[in-house]
Amino acid sequence: MLAACHKSLLKSKTPKTFERDSKSLGFFCRYLKVMNQVKKVVIVGGGTAGWMSAALLKKVIGPVIDIELVESEQIGTVGVGEATIPPIQNVNAVLGINEAEFLKETQGTIKLAIKFENWRTQGESYYHTFGAAGKSFAFCHFHHFWRRANMLGEPYSFWEYDLNYLCAEAGKFAKINAKDPILDLDYAYHFDASLYGQYLRKLSEKMGVVRTEGLIDKVKQDETSGFITALKLKDGREITGDLFIDCSGFKGLLTQQTLGTGYDDWSHLLPCDRALAVPSERFENTLPYTRSIAHKAGWQWRIPLQHRNGNGLVYCSRYYSDDEAADLLLSNLESKATGDPSLIHFRTGRRRKQWNKNVVAVGLASGFLEPLESTSIHLIQTAIVRLIHLFPHHGIYQSNIKEYNKLSKLEFEQIRDFLVLHYHVNERQDSQFWKDMQQLEIPDSLQQKIQLFRESGALLRDQNDLFSESSWLQVMMGQGITPKDYHPIAEQPSEAALKDMLASIRKVKLDPIAKLPTHDAFLQQYCAKPNNSK
Repeated sequence: MLAACHKSLLKSKTPKTFERDSKSLGFFCRYLKVMNQVKKVVIVGGGTAGWMSAALLKKVIGPVIDIELVESEQIGTVGVGEATIPPIQNVNAVLGINEAEFLKETQGTIKLAIKFENWRTQGESYYHTFGAAGKSFAFCHFHHFWRRANMLGEPYSFWEYDLNYLCAEAGKFAKINAKDPILDLDYAYHFDASLYGQYLRKLSEKMGVVRTEGLIDKVKQDETSGFITALKLKDGREITGDLFIDCSGFKGLLTQQTLGTGYDDWSHLLPCDRALAVPSERFENTLPYTRSIAHKAGWQWRIPLQHRNGNGLVYCSRYYSDDEAADLLLSNLESKATGDPSLIHFRTGRRRKQWNKNVVAVGLASGFLEPLESTSIHLIQTAIVRLIHLFPHHGIYQSNIKEYNKLSKLEFEQIRDFLVLHYHVNERQDSQFWKDMQQLEIPDSLQQKIQLFRESGALLRDQNDLFSESSWLQVMMGQGITPKDYHPIAEQPSEAALKDMLASIRKVKLDPIAKLPTHDAFLQQYCAKPNNSK
């Protein structure tokens, strides 16, 4: 019809007929615009990715769109991601989630940091905390002052000036309501991912999201545009939509199997390709941090929950067989396994287009970066927030798709480089895996960042980088990269004044520790609060 109107317009011979045909074409274009309005979103797959997508979209965009989520109880979810980073608090805040209720419903605990064990060399450990050591200075970060003092014989490690580290080591936590930002105590959560998905489902359905149980038999596409128009279920039902969100996991039912989007494989940089996960009995004392324990060809996670521990081993199949990996994991649990290990195959990388035609891939359907820094759930969060910012109204425009994909690619690459850093700068000589990781041909951007820090102590955060200067600093120093120099501003205080300043900062950081409850005491008291308590 549009083509016919356009042809009629071109054939108009008089101003009058041209005006008439112009009005017809204009009316049809306005009509077409309304017809293309994105009124219904269909989400394929549940779990954390599906239900977080549903909850955020419904909460923020509200009655403007209808949302239907299709999932089948016959298809399980991976459900491994049990550790998060602080921005998840923003999601919970937007959704109006009561924190005490949330921790109770998901068997959640507090996460202050990740403790990396055996990563630099066997027997050594360091923390990557959510805090920042020392205090903030203009133009010159605290670590420059610490490095000068360190060269003068300062006895305390950099982490001794980090409140998160001090609380993690003491096994303590409480919310510190202090006006001084030096006492900020940033935290995230550990939780049962399957329980979190169920919790988000309850919230979503309460807001009006429709859940449809069923297996998808066929995906229908428009013959001209290739856009997906409907999902046909095995029982014959058809579910139509304007925008589809693919949360179908590694298989990528819509984005890959239907649209053939393609995949950027990063296994040459991050060669681990398998994971084993198994639950075990909880420990008597619940640590307020994740443990990441390096082994000869990978690493083991240990995540404390209220009702159990989450455990897993990420490894490279070129160096470990599946049986060897299972034996290694089960022999290093430190508490009795409460199930059998489940095996997960993966390829590190990302879909070449996270948004392709009218499909947006979220969660494992969009790509996979191993859970070394607990970014899996965060990538779900940012994918949906990015979609909300660029959400189509009267039609899906290429400019929105292009911007979404540009930002997604940058985010994945920045996180990838941060993960590569952990592996590449190790000093282990006990296995071929770690020796091979030292020989990686890393991206130029990462090489420059390492060299800059090693020579001058300078750290400049890339635009939109998820990880702060403090994060890069802790991993670099923890992995053995000590700056040769420091910023000249750190020369300004006298030696005596510098030592007094550091002593004063350390005292301020240490003062709250004795007054804080243990992590378990905090959880017991906090989760016992009525649901209307914040």
